[in-house]
This record gives sequence, C-alpha cells and structure tokens, in this order.
Amino acid sequence: AVQEEEEDDDIDLFGSDDEEEDQEAAKVREERLRQYAEKKAKKPGLVAKSSILLDVKPWDDETDMAKMEECVRSIHMDGLVWGASKLVPVGYGIKKLQIQCVVEDEKVGTDILEEEITKFEDYVQSVDIAAFNKI
Repeated sequence: AVQEEEEDDDIDLFGSDDEEEDQEAAKVREERLRQYAEKKAKKPGLVAKSSILLDVKPWDDETDMAKMEECVRSIHMDGLVWGASKLVPVGYGIKKLQIQCVVEDEKVGTDILEEEITKFEDYVQSVDIAAFNKI
C-alpha cells in the first residue's frame, strides 16, 4: 500500500513539473502578441464622422443670401466637407440658409464651426444645429 501512495505522488495532474514547456509557451504567446500589436498599429483606425445640418439665419430680408452662402462655404478645415444647401422661408420675407456638412469628429467640433460661421457678422445673425447624426 505504501508503494502505491509513492507512485501516486509522482503523478502531477496539473503539469507543474513542465516549467520548460511553460516558458516556451510563454515565449510563443509573447511573440504572437507582439506580432498582433504590430499588425494592429499598421491598420488605420475607423474615423468617426458626423453629418450636421446647420440653420444659418440672416439679419433681415435684405441680406444677400448668395453672398452669405459663399462666406459659409469659404470656411475650410481639415476634416470638413460642405454638402447641399437650400433657402427655407422663415416669415416676413426672410429666408434662412440650411446647409449640410460632414465632419470628422476628432478634427472639427461643432463649437468651432459655429464660431467660424458667426464671424461673418455682416450676413449671419445666428447659427443653429438643425440635425446631428453620427455616420
């Protein structure tokens, strides 16, 4: 009976005697993780974009809307693309400019965009965000 107990002690069910194999497995795992990290670093990440519909309001009905749109479209930033626009009647003969743009979220913020548009004080009274959608 004593001999059977000694034989049972020699059997390690969890493989702790195989430290050399564990070190080899750890080296392989580290190498694979390094290769994965390199591959991941080379791959460009997904660029977060948003579609924004802006309402640009003029001072009065005498404001040159074509010139106002030209001023708005003259704003150029990295990550900003202007889209379609239309004039929408507000009332009393006044129309507002609704203009679409697509921005890269990390490069262009809505605050910066509104600030740049309101710099055209001769034409623009205010700017509102009519719609904001993540793409």
